[in-house]
Amino acid sequence: MLNWDIENACFENGYNIVCGCDEAGRGPLAGPVFAAAAILPRGIVIEGLDDSKRLSEKKRKALCAEIKEKAVDYAVAHAEVYEIEAINILNASMLAMRRAIAKLKVRPDLALIDGSIARDFDIPAYPVVKGDGKSPSVAAASILAKVERDAFCLEMDRFYPGYGFAKHKGYPTKEHKQAILKLGPCPLHRRSFLRKTLGDSFEQTDIWQNW
Repeated sequence: MLNWDIENACFENGYNIVCGCDEAGRGPLAGPVFAAAAILPRGIVIEGLDDSKRLSEKKRKALCAEIKEKAVDYAVAHAEVYEIEAINILNASMLAMRRAIAKLKVRPDLALIDGSIARDFDIPAYPVVKGDGKSPSVAAASILAKVERDAFCLEMDRFYPGYGFAKHKGYPTKEHKQAILKLGPCPLHRRSFLRKTLGDSFEQTDIWQNW
């Protein structure tokens, strides 16, 4: 249930400025992983605020605009495909979240991180499992990150037509995998993810060998 219990407990423990952090794009076969950090006014109620995955695209966009208008501060950052390949998706997600926090103009003294891991942050950071459905700050960050990444995928659909990025946003749909087998990977694709998803047989093809 989304409420201010987690943030209020942090305030009671002496923290004054709490930001929520979440990422978007851990599962896709292509594209950067995005992350956002959001600091909301204490106790604010934003009608309909929820985990971005439970919202329609139209509702996410409307809430994103409201969050940007009402937030004390917010920032969005990302980690590139080559960074995902170099340090793995978990560490790249942490990197993107650290970058988002670093971009904030208002310095938080605590970060609530969606998930079970909070690694290498330069401020106190606490993981909150399914935090985007519990904490308004984390839910706001989840929406900001998702809307930003979706916008990126729409733009990339123009640069790399035929893959359907505007529709599936890089996720491993049947149509996406068929497009890869037909067209070959593009620079947005994560090599390690294709290896796991498409298997050894794909690695033996001329498409893979020439990539």
